[in-house]
Amino acid sequence: MPITLKGSCRCGAVHFSVESHAPVPYQLCYCSICRKTAGGGGFAINLSAEATTLKVEGENGVGSFSAEIRGDDGACEHSQAQRRFCMACGTALWLFDPRWPELLHPFASAIDSHLPRAPEKTHIMLRYKASWVEPAIGPSDQSFDNYPEESIEDWHRKRGLWVD
Repeated sequence: MPITLKGSCRCGAVHFSVESHAPVPYQLCYCSICRKTAGGGGFAINLSAEATTLKVEGENGVGSFSAEIRGDDGACEHSQAQRRFCMACGTALWLFDPRWPELLHPFASAIDSHLPRAPEKTHIMLRYKASWVEPAIGPSDQSFDNYPEESIEDWHRKRGLWVD
């Protein structure tokens, strides 16, 4: 049985809940989009949850942002990912990508429920980190210049942390 994650924005205008099988905040993203829209310490941490279980109070106060992504060749594309945030205080709440409609990725920073500590971290998109960021990469941590091949679900299952 999945666990219920409850979250909110800083000002209290938006509260939400969602069911998650993968509640361990282990993956730190250093890309400029996450860092600038939701970062703390130069990164953002996304969880994984079931999109169909999302319940929102204060939904009229939720905005959506889809970033432009510039490739190394200078080409620009519009991201399909929708970053949801509180329009009153700017708190990053969750990310939804229609390419994976069954998933929702709440930002761990917006979750008010207890979250388990990760036994190790995965640092992703390190090639985009800001020059002032010095990642604290532990001895058992993984690090990637881009995305790892291991999914959030696979990471949780491999470590016995998937909640049935």
